[in-house]
Amino acid sequence: MMMIPRRNDFDLFDEMFSDPFFTGSENKVMKTDIKEKKDKYVIDMDLPGYEKNDIKIDIQDGYLTVHANVNKAETEKDEGKYVRKERYVGECSRSFYVGDNVTEEDIKAKFKNGILTLEVNKKDETKELPDKKYIDIE
Repeated sequence: MMMIPRRNDFDLFDEMFSDPFFTGSENKVMKTDIKEKKDKYVIDMDLPGYEKNDIKIDIQDGYLTVHANVNKAETEKDEGKYVRKERYVGECSRSFYVGDNVTEEDIKAKFKNGILTLEVNKKDETKELPDKKYIDIE
């Protein structure tokens, strides 16, 4: 007996064009909320199925990057084959510009129940803007 979802309105043409490649819908991985508070930004990122050790966070050139990797090799060798497999295996990353003055010390990270929470302290931009240069018109 074969288990295939049964739909009365199944249409191969519609099914093919509902693929994210054709719809342009965004990836469902790493959904993120960013909240601004008085002295910091709070970033909540969904990472279900990941472990704390699978997540790496770095900051370089003003960009905060979160990189997550999951590789759950199948250890069970039971009989049968998958009819459909939707669980994510692989890696993903997202970057956010937080400013050139933000350092590792300005960021706190916490991971609990599949949600990564980052608190990024606000920093004043102390860089001087260059003087305006005008271009002569001939």
